[in-house]
Parts: sequence; structure tokens; C-alpha cells
Amino acid sequence: MCAAFQDTVAAMGEQVALRTKGDAMRITWREYGERVRRIAAGLAALGVRPGSCVGILMCNRPEFNLVDTAAMHLGGVPFSMYLTSSPEQIQYFVRDSGAAVLATERVHLPRLRAMNLGIETFITVDGEADGALSLAQLEERGRPEFDFDAAWRAVTPDSLLTLIYTSGTTGDPKGVELTHANMIAEVRAFQAVRQLEGELRVISYLPHAHAADRFGTHYLPMTTGGSVTACPDPRLLFEHVPEVRPTQFTGVPRVWEKLKAALEAKFAAEPPEKRAMIQAALEAALAKVRLEQAGQPVPEALAAGVARAEQLMFAPLRAALGLDQSRSFFVGAAPSTREVLEFFFALGMPICEVWGMSELSCVATAMPLGTNRIGTVGVALPGIELRIADDGELLARGPVVMRGYRNKHEQTRDTIDADGWLHTGDVAEIDGDGFVRIVDRKKELIINAGGKNMSPANIEARIKASSPLIGQAAVIGDARPYNVALLVLDPDGAMAFCRARGIDQPLPALVEHPEVCVEIARAVAAANEHLSRIEQIKRYALLPAEWLPGGDELTPTMKLKRKAISAKYAPQIAALYA
Repeated sequence: MCAAFQDTVAAMGEQVALRTKGDAMRITWREYGERVRRIAAGLAALGVRPGSCVGILMCNRPEFNLVDTAAMHLGGVPFSMYLTSSPEQIQYFVRDSGAAVLATERVHLPRLRAMNLGIETFITVDGEADGALSLAQLEERGRPEFDFDAAWRAVTPDSLLTLIYTSGTTGDPKGVELTHANMIAEVRAFQAVRQLEGELRVISYLPHAHAADRFGTHYLPMTTGGSVTACPDPRLLFEHVPEVRPTQFTGVPRVWEKLKAALEAKFAAEPPEKRAMIQAALEAALAKVRLEQAGQPVPEALAAGVARAEQLMFAPLRAALGLDQSRSFFVGAAPSTREVLEFFFALGMPICEVWGMSELSCVATAMPLGTNRIGTVGVALPGIELRIADDGELLARGPVVMRGYRNKHEQTRDTIDADGWLHTGDVAEIDGDGFVRIVDRKKELIINAGGKNMSPANIEARIKASSPLIGQAAVIGDARPYNVALLVLDPDGAMAFCRARGIDQPLPALVEHPEVCVEIARAVAAANEHLSRIEQIKRYALLPAEWLPGGDELTPTMKLKRKAISAKYAPQIAALYA
């Protein structure tokens, strides 16, 4: 990855590499290379050597790329921590990694220093602070005799590139060890299928500790060039999109669900005549999408009508959003419903579902260019083998498979077998053309009292897609006679709902508001219409709470902590079965 970065610096020169909104900060590839050289010299003076871990705790900002890349050039192992991490988790990350240097922002420094982490040097990337080195001071620390070129050329393909701590729904996080060879294989395999060009423009808004952000907005641009715009708060994402006009856009399912809800609310607020036109255009476009997905011919009249809608309605809508120059749209990390995917297909934004995991360096399957089968996550990337075990678990093998879990040899042996197959924990199916359909997490499948297997994640995705009011859903039903659900309101969706109806109440009180209760009941009934009888939700509880990433109920990557939820809400669950 060091050689890839140096090649890109030489090729891209004065093109912008890193920036923030409004060009408040703007760094060219040449400047990126020079800053990395100086920061690496400073880190070397602090004692960072091949194999040394460097901790990073900061929001999405260009300084992350600078510090991470500099450490990488020393053969160091930079790793990021979630801003939502608890003190106990941060202490664990530092202890497990053995990091002696930690780069952060001034606002976090008092909290970190109070944790007694044993860190020798704190670096504050946004200015000077007592008890820390500023980034400028670090850059001045480099010694004249330091040989930067010799340092990065000594880094080998087998050198560790980074640690990605899986957020983990139970137990301690696991530090996924990825090598330079792993990431080069990942980049090459993804590029062979998707062919992203050098004028890449992407927005970094997912946490840096998330494999998708590290791959898509850090390592990938190092090999292709292009520019990365840092968005410091994911809630500000769609304030950045119109300015950046990204060439590729990736969202976790919740991003797409909320965008769909916002667009539908916008359509509903139009005057009756225009609203009817929009509805007719959408219905025609959806009909076309469904025929194409079924492999059936599209009638000429329907195609012509959709083409007119594309010109008059859909193309201007994409331009207004700032997504008119996006050549690729991606979703991953959790299941997406067909309803959401079809909606964006109809608007001219064909979202490609991908599948992967940190242990596979990020993405392991993707849609080949020109192909998009809704309901699948594409085919295996070149060089990656997939097969289904006897119990339905998806196994993967290839050069993207991690070196192992840091300091967890037994868990590594349990995950990667003697033949090199990584046991993913996902239950899947592979069709005759090699397209993969993910059924669910192996350990999360619900087996009800009647012995029927079902996927809670798919049921939850269907419930959340049924109303913008529903922010989170947790389905319970394992060893039970029927399924129940715990539901949580979406703050943005609730605000829009209340504004449209003149309701002025705080979020916790809304769970008892008659209009809210009616809408939630309608949404659950609508979701049940798309579910088999055994999958349907028989009873539910609407909780007066907000589930936040990194909190009791959600991991930082917004996966449900099912055991923690079952324990915390045991009385409510018991009442649903009473």
C-alpha cells in the first residue's frame, strides 16, 4: 500500500486529494505526500517502528488520512476507535494493541487522559493542548538522519497494515489483523469488477473504524487517485452531497431507508396534480424495473413513458440531491428490502448490494458492471472462493482472508479452518450463475417453538421499510410460539410526522399519541402482508427510548445487540407473551 500511495502521489500531483466542505481545508496529492513524509519522521522520533500500533480517535477529517498513512509508511499498524466507545472499550483497544501513541482531537483529550491508558504520547490534530503534541509540533520532531524512503521500502506485503476491531454483539471486540497483501488483493479484486476511475470523488462519513470507510475512502483512493471529502458528522451527509457530487455513493441500509422516507414525504407535500403525476411516473418506472428483474420484455409504450419521466422528473431529482454524477451506488452491512432497492432503481439509482466483512478485508461479493439482481449480493470477486457448508454457512477462501484475530489464537482457529476456509457465520445460498443470497446470521436465526427457521434481520428490515416513523426493530421469537417485536421511533421521521400534523410533543411522549399509535399499527400490518404466517409479528411494544450507535442496544455499526436487548427489555418481552 505504501508503493501504491507513492505512485498515486507522483501521478496526481496538484489534484485535490483531501478536503472538507467549502474547501475550508484542501490538500493536494503532492501536499499529502509531503505531509506524510514529515509526520512519519515525527512518529519515528517518538519510537514508532515496524509493528508498532498507533491509536486514532477522531471524527472524519483529513488528519486521519495523514496520520494513518504516515504510520503505515513506517511499517506501523494504525487503527481507529469509535467515538462512541466506552472507557472500558478504549482501555481494551489500547491494551490489546499495545499502542504507545494515540492521535486524537483536543475535545477528547481530558477524557482519554483520565482513563490511565498508559499512552506515552498523545497527538492532538486540531491544535496545541497541554500534555500533548500538536500535529505541527510532531512534524517538527523529525530527525535529519531519518530515511523515509528506506522506511517505506522496507514494508513488505506480509506486514500488518491495520487492525479493525469488530464491534461485537457479545464479548470483547476482536482485532482483525489485515496485511498490505490483504488490502492490495481487495483493491485489485474490486477494481476488476467495478472499474472505478481516477477522478473518483467520495465522501468519508462512516466511522474510520468501519471497514467500509477504511477501504472505500482511504485505501481505494490511494490506488485510484481522486478526492476524499471528510464529513465530520453523518447527520450532515446530505449537506455535503450536493457540493461534492460524488462519483460513487455508499450507504448502509438506514441511509437509503431515510432518504426514501424523505423523498416520499417531499412527494406527498406536492400539490394534488403534481403528486398524481409523480405517483404515475413512479408506478410506471417500478413496473419497468420489475419486468427487467424478471427477465421479461418491457412494452414499448411503458419504456417510452419511463424515458419521459427520466428526462422531466428523475434526472432533475438526482441533480437536486447531488447524485447526478454518481456512476455507482452501493449498500451493505445489513439486509435491504426489495421495496427500498426497487424504489431507487425506479429513480435511476440502481443500488448494488455488496457483501463482506472485516475478516475479508471488506467486500467479498459485488455486482459485475451492467448486472444487478435485486435480492442477491452479486458474485464472488476474482480470486475469492465461496462455498456452502452442510449446515448452510457461507465459507470464503482467498488472499483477502485476514491474518487472524490479534492475541486470540483459539478464536482464529475456530474461524479459519485448516484448509484456509473462513467460516463467515452467515447462512447463504448460491445460484447456478454464482449469485449469492444472504439468508441471515447463523447464530441469529430464529427457530420457533414449532421448529421453523426464519431470519429476524429480514423481518426487521421489512418492518423498518414500512414507515419512516420506525427507526429500529428487534424481533424476538426463538423457541417461542410466535414472533413479537420491540420498536423504537426514528427521531427524524417522528419530527416530520409531527410537523405535518401540528403535534408538539417530545419523542418519549409520542409513543402514546393516538395518531402515532395508528401509524405504527398500520406499518406493522403492512409489513405482515409481505411476511409468511410464521414470520408475522403478532404483538409489539413501542418503546419510549432512542437506540444510539455504541449504546446498550446497538453496536457502533448499528447492528442489534440481541442478547443485551433481550436482557434489558425482559419485562416488556415477557408482557408481549403473557
